[in-house]
Amino acid sequence: MTETSPKIQILKTGSLCPPMLLRVLSACALALTLLAGPVAAQDLNRGEIQKIVREYLLEHPEVIAEALTELDRREKEAAEVARVEALNESADVLFNSSRQVVLGNPEGSVTLVEFFDYNCGYCKRAHGDMVKLIDENPDLKVVLKEFPVLGQGSVEAAQVAVAVNSVAPEKYGEFHEKLLLSRGQANRASALAAATSVGISEDDLLASMKTDEAGQTIEEVYSLANRLGLTGTPSYVVGNDVVMGAVGYEELSQKLDALQNCGQTTC
Repeated sequence: MTETSPKIQILKTGSLCPPMLLRVLSACALALTLLAGPVAAQDLNRGEIQKIVREYLLEHPEVIAEALTELDRREKEAAEVARVEALNESADVLFNSSRQVVLGNPEGSVTLVEFFDYNCGYCKRAHGDMVKLIDENPDLKVVLKEFPVLGQGSVEAAQVAVAVNSVAPEKYGEFHEKLLLSRGQANRASALAAATSVGISEDDLLASMKTDEAGQTIEEVYSLANRLGLTGTPSYVVGNDVVMGAVGYEELSQKLDALQNCGQTTC
């Protein structure tokens, strides 16, 4: 379960939606590749090859489904390889950025990274999971990444949050919980109200927001999320494992326990 920015897709009546059409064409190309090899050896021309392939696919349409399944497997495998490479290349900024927020034990041996948006309903529900994980594991370091993907209000709230972390980092946890669990739209006004309610000077926040720190922090997270292939919130990183969506306390706890005991998210 993730929340992403709304997208509009225009479809023509009676046609395949563009992503599915592309996948079918890719699957057919894969089938052509598999079939064309031995046929080409018989020195047939292009038209004859196309006729043979067409007749075969009409007689055995299940081949397209099989090719789509294989294409999906290859795409997922390639995406996973790319993600692991991105994790390795981005480890320093992912786990040790000077701009990130750290909750729990800053010196903890096990780290959970969460990408979140203050307007994400699933993030609100998942907050209790993070609190419980911190309470139960004194060796857990939680890194929070401001990842505003749900509109201008989310960007404004993230900008205030960055200022809170600059002005009064010791109050960030209290501010974060208050804003995240508040009702209504998170934006500049509601974020400033949450910050002042926990004792942070609005003047200090506004002064901090005039600097480039918020923009640089959010851009750093956008770039990182893009490299990791993240499209929504909440998203997590545990070791070399990227977890998309509010998967719940049990799954996160199991992965963290495995990472602590076995050095990877599965033992």
